[in-house]
Amino acid sequence: MNINRNNEIKEKAQGIDPYIVARNLDEISDLSSGNIYHSLNVIARRANQISVDLKKELTTKLNEFASTTDSLEEIHENKEQIEISKFYERLPNPSIIALHDFFDGKIYHRFKDEEEK
Repeated sequence: MNINRNNEIKEKAQGIDPYIVARNLDEISDLSSGNIYHSLNVIARRANQISVDLKKELTTKLNEFASTTDSLEEIHENKEQIEISKFYERLPNPSIIALHDFFDGKIYHRFKDEEEK
């Protein structure tokens, strides 16, 4: 896992509007091979990468607070753990982040068919 890449994702995501915005499908398809399905495939794959990276990072941070003994008397609220969870909940959906990456030209993609030609 590349920590610098995760920090970049978090910094970039904080400036993105977390709400869904209607997009023109022609704009999306024009940015790749002109095929809307290829464009959406690229965006979906990038969204999966972002989701996996963020989940790994969140799990790592939350595991720092895990206790080795889990008795009912020792379970208590950890305010730092709650703040970390809230921060990740406020981040935009990985699909929205990936769509912004796609429009900004930050996603490099190619298809096997193109490589063989």
